[in-house]
This record gives sequence, structure tokens and C-alpha cells, in this order.
Amino acid sequence: MLDLVIKNGRLVDGTGAPAVAGDIGIANGRIAKIGQVSEPAQETLDAAGCVVAPGFVDVHTHYDAQVFWDPALSPSCFHGVTTVFGGHCGFSIAPLNDEAAPYLLRMLARVEGMPEVSLEQGVPWDWQSFGDYLGKLDDNLGVNAGFMAGHSALRRVAMGPRAVGETATPEDLAVMQRLLGEALEQGAMGFSSSLSGTHNDGDGLPVPSRYASTEEILALARVVRDHPGTNIEFLPGVGIFSDEIRQLMADLSTTSQRPVNWNVLNPGPEEQMANQLGMSDIASAAGGKVVALTVPQPVVLRLNLHGGMVFDAMEGWAPLFEMPVADRMKQLRDPDVRRKLDAGAKSGGFWELISDWNRWSVHATFDSANQHLVGRTLGEIAEERGADAFDVMLDLSLEEDLRTSFIPLDFAGGDDPALWQLRGKLWADDRCVIGASDAGAHLDMIDTFAFSTQVLGSGVREHGVISLEEGVRQITQVPAELMGLKERGELRDGWHADIVVFDPDQVGTGPTYFRTDLPGGEPRVYADALGIHHVFVNGTQIVRNGEHTGALPGKALRSGVDTYTPALD
Repeated sequence: MLDLVIKNGRLVDGTGAPAVAGDIGIANGRIAKIGQVSEPAQETLDAAGCVVAPGFVDVHTHYDAQVFWDPALSPSCFHGVTTVFGGHCGFSIAPLNDEAAPYLLRMLARVEGMPEVSLEQGVPWDWQSFGDYLGKLDDNLGVNAGFMAGHSALRRVAMGPRAVGETATPEDLAVMQRLLGEALEQGAMGFSSSLSGTHNDGDGLPVPSRYASTEEILALARVVRDHPGTNIEFLPGVGIFSDEIRQLMADLSTTSQRPVNWNVLNPGPEEQMANQLGMSDIASAAGGKVVALTVPQPVVLRLNLHGGMVFDAMEGWAPLFEMPVADRMKQLRDPDVRRKLDAGAKSGGFWELISDWNRWSVHATFDSANQHLVGRTLGEIAEERGADAFDVMLDLSLEEDLRTSFIPLDFAGGDDPALWQLRGKLWADDRCVIGASDAGAHLDMIDTFAFSTQVLGSGVREHGVISLEEGVRQITQVPAELMGLKERGELRDGWHADIVVFDPDQVGTGPTYFRTDLPGGEPRVYADALGIHHVFVNGTQIVRNGEHTGALPGKALRSGVDTYTPALD
């Protein structure tokens, strides 16, 4: 007898093949039969009018910490995601030691926008090896999850405080290589690192990986080559990349003999996109593979002066965020400091565009007396008050201990049809993979965790830039093959029963709002899924009619066991 039959569905199998009507039988956590299923089953689900698809795969999350206080991994599970990968950008939380733990906690709070109090109260921080960390996740996961070994964690454990500011000695590098090799042997999915100027630690200083030499990075990539089922993820920075960076990306792949995925490519100026996508061509010519993660939606930033993300990349602003909040607030009250910061923000290029304060709007306030300002532009408020928009932003922030959230002008293009057409072209380009969701991170800032329902709702139904079958393939088979996932990413006989049932006429992303459900009562940006009715992980239902069942059937994935070595062609 089967455990479950999903009947009368429109089967979209993840390969890009045309949808077909049919049933799916499930037994022992796997797909037992596809087609017309007449065998008896303990349970039957009528999927009439709905698409039945493989579970969606999110290749770039930061759920490393959240998994301890929210093993369901919301909101991803509600958006049909059944497999996630974390530990990216060099920011894993394993390996670990007593000295590194408080540093990595504060680093994550700053660079990935996770409230410090939530990390303190919600994460035990009581492991050392990567194997210890994964062991804590076994039998306590709502979805399948694999994690990379991060460069900044490796560097901090190997070098202690010297990881920030110093070049690694040969002895330091040997320790890092040993730690990485042990992590990969114990199941880490690969190696991640970052040289991005936007990545700063809890003291406002560059994260450890930014002090690494090219030789150090490639020496660690060489370790990956010796461990099957592994991968590399890297952040080269933002904007137009130098020839040195583009060559480094190619060398990372050829040295490790693994695909390298990098974060993040947005539709934008033609020259910049050609420069960035050209890295893939350089790598391919050398026998490697480099792919860009591309966000499948307009990115709406919600910024505040408490965390400081984006602000700290403006000219002259970084020292401000090296200060404690109280000292920072004192500086922001000084008229001379304000003038210098305003001038730095308007120093040219992208920053001059984004710093038109009049066009910024108030996204969220934390004082009920300011609630009436939400949704209004700083320019409107400034005109009413006979003040400058920049001063209005700072004054309002100071009233709320710098937590007030603002949305910059629409530099991402919003729902511009031409940009949606460009997104469709990027999705169809084999140098790109839909990803970069950052789910679990930037909890005060972005809603890109909803990438799957954005593809299916906005990309497929509303803008028609991709077919339903190809849209499903791009968030199932394509990322599964990039990461080397075994027997996931397609509806196929004998494969793991990771399955999503959704209404193609309703699927989408609901309004974005703040939800206060983090440890310590901290808020996070949240958006509900629309039209995702049922989600199964390893044959067990985790979402029924849009509500979580409480089941935790996910698996802590281990490289070489749950993954194969991805191809470079």
C-alpha cells in the first residue's frame, strides 16, 4: 500500500518538458509511481486545478543560525522551498571555538542583519567541528539543508584576532587547510568566501576573508578538489570587476575543479552586465565553470542607521559604524558631521543616484507617534517642516534609536516591463542561476526570500517572460544540478518525494510587512506565500492548505553522501 497518492494534478516534472495530467504515488519518502495510479493508499490528495512540481531549491541562504530557533525555516517552507544551502559569503558558524564564537555572532549581526539578541538567545554556540554542528541539525529540520564552510570562520578559528588585519603566515594557512579538509570530510558542502567591500564585521572593520591574499584563497580552493560532492561560492564585490578579479574567479574553478557561483547579478547597465557575465566565458575557456546568481525580482532595500548596511559603503560613512550606537547618535546630532556625511553620500556615480534623500520614503517606525509618517517621502515631510530631507531622516532616526526603516528611491526599476524582459533573458542564460535569496539574513532589509513565488507569480503569470515549465525547471533541476543534489530536483520514479502543489492562477508573493517573532522579541521582514497549497519533504507533508503541519522531516545534507561532484560543462 502506498503512503499517499496525489491525484488529478498537472505534473510539471522539473525537466522543462510539457505539463501532463497525472497522479503521483509516494511510499517510504520516495516517489513510487508517476502516471495513472490505482493502487490503494493510506491518504489521497486531490490536486485538481493545481500544478504538482518538484520542491524548490534555494542555493543561497543564511539559515545557519535561524535553524536553531525556527527549524521549519520560515518563510521559505511556505514558498515551496524544500532544500536550502547556507554558509555562504564566508559566513558559516562552523568550525567554531570559544574565542571565535562571540566574534562570529557580532559579525553576523552586522554583516547579515541578524539581531544580536536573537543570536545570543536563539543559538547555543556549543559545538566545535563542522560535524558537531551538522549533528545538532539531524532530526530537527523542516526542509533539507546543506551548509558551506566559510572562509571568515576558518580564518578566525585558525588565527584568532589576527584574522582581522593581518596576512596569514604559512602556518596559519596550513591550519586553515586542515580545518577546511576536516569540515568537508564531515559533510560541508564546499568553501565560501568574500572580498566584497560591503562586508564588514561587528566593529565595522572588513571581515576576515577580505584580508586574504589570492594565494590563500586558491590554496583553500585546492583542498575542495580532494572532496567529492563539493562546490565553491564567492563574492567578488559589486559593480564592474577588474581583470584580476575575473581571472581569480576562473582560477578558483580550475584549481578546485568545481563550479563557482557568485552573488549577485542584477539587470542593469549593459557594460556592467557584459563585464560580469564575461567571467563565465573566461572560466569556460580555461576549462572551468563560473555562474552568476541572479535575483528574480526588483530588490527593495529597507535601510536603517542602526545596522548601517549600505550606508557604511558610502564615502566617509564607515567610521561612523565602528562606533557604539550611543556614540554614533552623538555624532549624528553634530551639524558639521551631517554636512560631511551628506557630501560623501553624493560623491558621484551610484551613490549620488541613491542619495537623493527627497525621494526616500519612511518604511517603518517604532514609535506610535511617528506611525503617520509611514509611506511618506522625506521630501514631503521636509517641505511640511521647512527642513532639509537629510536632516529629517537623521532626526527621525535619532528619535527611535536609529531603528527607523527607510526605502531609497526606486533604483531597481520596479515593475518596468523592459527590466522583466531582461530578467527573462538572464534566466535563460546558462551563465546564470536564479538564486541570491539571502533567506535568513538581512532580516530588517530585504524580502528576496520569496524568489520562488516571484518567479512563478511575476515572471511566469504576470509578465510572461518564461513558460511555466521552464520557470519550474529554473528553480528545481537547474539549482539541483549546480549543487550536485542526488535524486532531487525532478519528479522521477524512485527519487525523494520533495513536492509542491500550487495553483498557477494564484501563486505569488503577498505584501511585505514586519513580523515580531524572533528570539528577544525582535522583528523581521516577512511576506506570505500565495497559492502554495501543499508542500512535502521526503514524503511527509510540512504545509497543508498554506499552514505548517509541525512536521520536521528534513535532512541535514552531507557532501559526497547527499551530493555528487557537479559537472564543469
